Amino acid sequence: MQVQKAIPANIDIILTIIDEARTIMRENGNTTQWNNGYPSRATILEDLSQDHAFVCIANDKIVGYFCFMQGNNPDPNYTFIEGDWLNNSPYGVIHRLASGKTVKGIAQKAFDFAFTKTNNVRVDTDHNNLPMQNFLKKAGFTYCGVIYVNDGTPRDAFQKKIP
Repeated sequence: MQVQKAIPANIDIILTIIDEARTIMRENGNTTQWNNGYPSRATILEDLSQDHAFVCIANDKIVGYFCFMQGNNPDPNYTFIEGDWLNNSPYGVIHRLASGKTVKGIAQKAFDFAFTKTNNVRVDTDHNNLPMQNFLKKAGFTYCGVIYVNDGTPRDAFQKKIP
């Protein structure tokens, strides 16, 4: 599997993968994340315009999507946390990680990619997203506390720093 920058022509397949990921969330009891049309076409187009949009490719087919940002404060929602981040160093963040049911290992590939760009990664997920929380714990992420996203809903926040 490869990771490459997404392009505007990928938007329809990305939205299809997001719909499949939303279905998987619902099947696993996560009814509170990615509601009300989020992430929307406009959100993905904004990711694309900011060069934050990436796709995972397997067998010449797009099978996953994620947004990756990095810098001193790439996500203002992470400024306040009920808890403590591991550090205050520049970090990368993955958002909108989505895969369908056809290919396994997309989350691992996305985070492997992130760690080629930075040694410090933060991520958040809904409290009901147990598959993602289990992945993060197995991947060595530390639970740091609760952050609040733009609509005011809480998310469990994790961070991993590698030497």
